[in-house]
Amino acid sequence: MEGRATLSLAALRNVVNYTDTSVVTIERYIIEQERRFPDATGDLSGILYDLALASKIIANKVRLAGLVDILGGHGTENVQGEAQQKLDVIANDIIVKAMDHGGRLCTMASEEQEGLIPIPEQFRRGKYVLLFDPLDGSSNIDVNVPVGTIFSVLRKVTEGEEGQMADALQPGMKQVAAGYVNYGSSTMLVYTTGRGVHGFTLDPSIGEFLLSHPNMRIPEQGRYLSVNDAYEQHWEENVRALMRRYRGLDGQRKAMNVRYVGSLVADFHRNLLGGGLFAYPANTKSPNGKLRLLYECNPLAFIAEQAGGAAIDGQQRILDIQPTSLHQRTPYFVGSKADVEIASEMLAKG
Repeated sequence: MEGRATLSLAALRNVVNYTDTSVVTIERYIIEQERRFPDATGDLSGILYDLALASKIIANKVRLAGLVDILGGHGTENVQGEAQQKLDVIANDIIVKAMDHGGRLCTMASEEQEGLIPIPEQFRRGKYVLLFDPLDGSSNIDVNVPVGTIFSVLRKVTEGEEGQMADALQPGMKQVAAGYVNYGSSTMLVYTTGRGVHGFTLDPSIGEFLLSHPNMRIPEQGRYLSVNDAYEQHWEENVRALMRRYRGLDGQRKAMNVRYVGSLVADFHRNLLGGGLFAYPANTKSPNGKLRLLYECNPLAFIAEQAGGAAIDGQQRILDIQPTSLHQRTPYFVGSKADVEIASEMLAKG
């Protein structure tokens, strides 16, 4: 009995401490940021609200994986010819249905669908474009590895109500917002609107995203190297030399710890917090790289730069690349600024 009373008192103290703390929900934070701009219409804020809602629904589906029939393959392929997982399709539908009726978007595009996703005729069109990867790393879901959602928001640049291809094919520097959701041991939403990077953790007891990581900054030089060594035999010699540098094998720097999950969001999130570099170089099997410029590389590059990091394709800044197609691929090096600069220097040598 005495032990129980002690536990109850400790629990009570935790509750008191929790309630004494200023709780900032994602909605409150977005509203406070919007108030700094008197001319803001609230449309971008609404997009972020709707994405937060969609991510809560997806997080619930991910938590149920293994308990209901949502694991495994869907029996179809996406536009890249990759086998779709059931959760790929579910997450894609959740985002489309959460976003298509708010009157804020003129069109959408998804890594899982070939062309632009039009806004249904019965709904008003808006002035923004949403590009998204509904469930990055979904091939890992069957083995309970963290997965994520990535999104990018652009402002419409063409005339008329309907969104056009030119609205989607804008360089990453034109993004007005970008973010990701990491469905891991906790669900965390990280986003930027060009004024720093902020992270919110989902409190499942109240169903709200709470500000947990304000003004996130990536260390100048990192501890972690995230790269798939299975492709080493297909790398060019300058890429092999670069990886030896990161591992400290050429005596030029302290060795980085190799940590590769195989889920871009999970690898990027760890490196954002602890510092490091994610690399998916070009190779002889994939000379144009593997990752998608619009749905993966641009939004995470925007976040990296806003957090003090950098992102390149090996030569060029990712955010400067002019896209030519919705599903364009690119080599990718993103993370701590000093680590990316090493890649830029060594890969320039050819």
